[in-house]
Amino acid sequence: MLLDYSGMAFYFVVGGEYFLPVFAILLWVTVGYGIRYGSSYLAASTGMALIVLALVAWLTPYWQAQPSIIVTLALTTLIVPAYTHVLLRENKRAYEREREATLAKTRFLAQASHDLRQPIHSIALFTACLRDEHLNARQSQLVDNIDRSLHSVSHLFRSILDSYTLDSGKLEPKPEIVPVREMLEAVASENRDAARWADVTVHVRAGDDRIRTDPSLFCTIAQNLVANAVKYGEGRPVLVATRQRGGVLSLRVYDQGRGIPKESLERVFDEFYRVRQPRDKDIGGLGLGLSIVKRICALLNVSVSIRSRAGRGTLVCVDGFEVVKQPPEADRRNTGKTASLLSGLQVLLIEDDVSVLMATALLLERWGCVVQRATTLPEAPEACDVVISDFDLNAQINGAECIFRVRQRFGVQLPALLLTGHDTKAVRDQVPDPSLPILAKPVRPAELRSLLTSLVLEAGRPAGIGQITRAS
Repeated sequence: MLLDYSGMAFYFVVGGEYFLPVFAILLWVTVGYGIRYGSSYLAASTGMALIVLALVAWLTPYWQAQPSIIVTLALTTLIVPAYTHVLLRENKRAYEREREATLAKTRFLAQASHDLRQPIHSIALFTACLRDEHLNARQSQLVDNIDRSLHSVSHLFRSILDSYTLDSGKLEPKPEIVPVREMLEAVASENRDAARWADVTVHVRAGDDRIRTDPSLFCTIAQNLVANAVKYGEGRPVLVATRQRGGVLSLRVYDQGRGIPKESLERVFDEFYRVRQPRDKDIGGLGLGLSIVKRICALLNVSVSIRSRAGRGTLVCVDGFEVVKQPPEADRRNTGKTASLLSGLQVLLIEDDVSVLMATALLLERWGCVVQRATTLPEAPEACDVVISDFDLNAQINGAECIFRVRQRFGVQLPALLLTGHDTKAVRDQVPDPSLPILAKPVRPAELRSLLTSLVLEAGRPAGIGQITRAS
């Protein structure tokens, strides 16, 4: 600031009347400091500008002979920054109001998402339990209709939450080395019912490649692409495949639906944009899927593109995943034995919502588990093999602390997992154990069963492991 105003004072004094236009630069510098650094800098720069004008008037004969010019320039130097200060103050007030509104919206969405997740989660589990009952054809159809409606609600809900999480700017990728085929098969399994309702078959064609990426974000990309392909596949098969070239892997999802008109291709990645034609049947969704995919791809440093031909289908490609050469695990899991692994499994289930507690316990018992139910940490928990706890227990301790205390009591690093109706990133920041799995509600039964089986397999224990804590 001193250098700027010293230089302008020098040119004013040396140049006399010929350097009068330099005043525009002086005024621009004065206002610029205020806009860039705030009102305090604006006041300081205005004071220095007035000092420059006074110094120039004192040292320059021409300016001494033109007092009206000095007065005009001085008034201009005062009025323009003063008006700028008013604008800065109003802008700051508007920003504070917007910030307060954003925080209020954030708090509302956080609470609403938690309160909505709970009933959706319990309905999904109760529906899964009903499927295992001996139902007649009509009853099975009714349960199927409930499940279909619930799937639509869950998909909409997840899209809104994904969009909200991206808008918050708090989402940071956490790369891991993950097997592509396993993740894609899990996504296909999650969409099995939706594909059946749409009379679509989802085929996965992927090699044994491993990539370095955030597994949760990768699955969100694949989930949105597969869900779109199933919705618009018009009863024809959907192909989910990968291609590797030069150490870089691309994910490709291809459907054989009616395709996307050429004029709509540039807008399909816009939020809330849906390709609709006259007399279209009503297809659920908010038009957020591809928008979410594009934003996540930007976070992961990969690119997404789309090609489509009318009447021939649509191909979406996500390119740029880094392939990692890593030998397969020596203890590769034997998925053929997963059903028996849950039989006799001693589970301590901690959940403060009675409906969710009942639904989860019933589902676990259907899988052959022996469930010890609790709404908070039991004073004297029975021996168990796995701890499943909700994070927010509305008590003195949270679910992560409950798991820690159970492990401490038995002196064994028991397999455990957390369920939460809150944002998983916010919960992860509060959990001291980074290896503790966290599932966001509503949890799909297949997802819960897969993770529970994985925990048992990773522990390296055979079926009927209910003796472990007692043996310890």
